[in-house]
Amino acid sequence: MSETLAQPKPADVAPVTPDAINECRRVYAAVQKELEKVIVGQKDVIEQIMISILTKSHSLLVGVPGLAKTLLISTLADTLHLTFRRIQFTPDLMPSDITGTEVIHQDPVTGAKEFKFHPGPLFSNIVLADEINRTPPKTQAAMLEAMQERRVTVGGVTRPLPSPFFVLATQNPLEQEGTYPLPEAQLDRFMFLIHVGYPKEKEELEVMKRGTGAKSEKPQAVLDGTMIESMQETVKALPVADHVYQYALNLVRATRPHEEYALADCARYLSFGAGPRASLSLIMAAKAHAMIHGQVYAGCDNVAAVTPSILRHRIAVNFSAQSENITSDEIVKRVLAAVPKHER
Repeated sequence: MSETLAQPKPADVAPVTPDAINECRRVYAAVQKELEKVIVGQKDVIEQIMISILTKSHSLLVGVPGLAKTLLISTLADTLHLTFRRIQFTPDLMPSDITGTEVIHQDPVTGAKEFKFHPGPLFSNIVLADEINRTPPKTQAAMLEAMQERRVTVGGVTRPLPSPFFVLATQNPLEQEGTYPLPEAQLDRFMFLIHVGYPKEKEELEVMKRGTGAKSEKPQAVLDGTMIESMQETVKALPVADHVYQYALNLVRATRPHEEYALADCARYLSFGAGPRASLSLIMAAKAHAMIHGQVYAGCDNVAAVTPSILRHRIAVNFSAQSENITSDEIVKRVLAAVPKHER
């Protein structure tokens, strides 16, 4: 990291010890090592998924078919001592198919009948929502409550979901026919929108060799729920200086086109900008990014590193931008270039 500003003053520093940071970094490296037994490359994608887990958040992976999005998530689940369920989203999927339903149960001895709740696949620590945009809005709304509130309501009864709870969703950007685009409110619930790109030449060659050769080694579980919750507490306690908070705030405020502090390109090319949840996500993700890189405090460079995946789905380009082939990623790139990393 090239952070040049002073670290937080002692009065601002939370009780995070170097030993705790080193242990978190060791565990993260162990997870990476296990994933490499199956997954070739995709280190940036793995890093962002781990950051979302360490911040109690959710991620949406977007990429063309065949880039191992589903394999990556299922392999990650193998490295964790957590329950894992995959939901294949389809147009006929109903809310009860994912939340669970109440069925009539008859006691074999007394013959008495009562309603008994059968939990759906959402009652897992890690939920893979495969092709989430293929299900209708009613089922998407059920997912929304689960992601935000970490609970579901069935038959008028609210039931908490297991802890920890993460939704890792995938989406195919090519096929739009027969899909239901995720509303902005649900997109905002994902901390990261992760673009999964094509592998590099050497990586793709290795994929070919592994895929056509002997069976690959199975990854081992190296992280359990207790360890994850401990690391989450370490992330929360990581100190952040005031100028880093201000930098994150300036980035978000610059995207709001109808405000006086908007960047000129944002005022011209955006219909709406990022809200307060983006500011919160930038700080939490920066803390986790700093921790897994062995830093004892989060700096502006950490904020900048996580900004593209946090802001790209929280801003909307207008017709002018579309006509000039300017994407949300390009706007975020310009915001990062324009907003200074020092105090104003």
